[in-house]
Amino acid sequence: MTEEKTVMTPVMTIHIDEDHPMAPLIESIPTPPVSGDIVDGTIVAIDRGRVYIDLPPFGTGLIYGREYLNAADVLRKANIGDSISAKVADAAGREGYIELSLKEARQAAIWGEAEQAIVAETIYTLTIEEANKGGLILTWQGIKGFLPASQLSKEHYPRVPEGDKEKILGELIQLVGHPISARIITADPKEGKLIFSERTGNEAEEKASLIDKYQVGDAIDGEITGVVDFGVFVKLEQGLEGLVHISELDWGLVEDPHSLFNVGDAVKVKVIEIKDSKISLSIKALKENPWHTAADRYKKGMEIPGVIIKYNKHGALVSIEEGVAGLVHVSEFESPAQLRETLELGKTYPFTISLFEPKEQRMTLSYVSTEKK
Repeated sequence: MTEEKTVMTPVMTIHIDEDHPMAPLIESIPTPPVSGDIVDGTIVAIDRGRVYIDLPPFGTGLIYGREYLNAADVLRKANIGDSISAKVADAAGREGYIELSLKEARQAAIWGEAEQAIVAETIYTLTIEEANKGGLILTWQGIKGFLPASQLSKEHYPRVPEGDKEKILGELIQLVGHPISARIITADPKEGKLIFSERTGNEAEEKASLIDKYQVGDAIDGEITGVVDFGVFVKLEQGLEGLVHISELDWGLVEDPHSLFNVGDAVKVKVIEIKDSKISLSIKALKENPWHTAADRYKKGMEIPGVIIKYNKHGALVSIEEGVAGLVHVSEFESPAQLRETLELGKTYPFTISLFEPKEQRMTLSYVSTEKK
């Protein structure tokens, strides 16, 4: 059966068999542009608020009115003979001209470039303009985009305990005005949405490969890359960091890691856990635990001096020596207020050891009032 092709003309519909001698000629006739098409042409005339573009063999295109104003910044620099791309706004426009939109063509080209950038994983250096609790605002090619906090590299990811949103925002605000290297991971022209990521696509695989080289118990030389309220981050090698929680910094009580460590400090750490692609480290594990020898120096019933180092809901924590502390229970006093009035932070008082279990690292103390002596 012979296939037929249909050709539309202004006056009639002609059916042409594919074997007809005219079929190749009909096949070669270009399809007229329709609304939404991107067309290329040459500027042939520039008038007040109008630009005429030759679009052979379909006629002449016209940019005017609102479309001219929308692209005035570009059209002011245009000259006769310049090549230009535009989007068809109305194929059967005013006075027989094909009405064009330069701005929409530019937007279409930009979104097309964004889609290509996703495939190529192109990296752009952009300036951070704003921050909110969810992430950062960037502008690329005149389009505002969003970089979620979850897509930040470990260098810029907010290091705050328990995901506190206000603290996260505080950390993100500090990045505003700084450049950041990011790639486009989502481009949705209909929604006008651009999503960026600072992370590389194979970051997780690279990190897993690095972690595989380490085992629990390893002692490693590292460098402190971050000091936060809940501990310090230590770089073990390029691309791999671990956390030393505040409880693993020292055998003694540490309330402010900033008082002990600075970014850039060299430090020796021990791997104490590897879980879910995270490495947990300890500094104190490489030091002798003073509780191991505490039984040689203390026993139940002994009267010893101690320094008040912290209050809690149970009473007051008393340091007997570096890394060895006991609790004076609030029940020994009429109220928590009286305990705090009697035992002031930073001062030394006499105590009696009422409970001593060095293996469990537990000690309870009783305050020896000077009035009782």
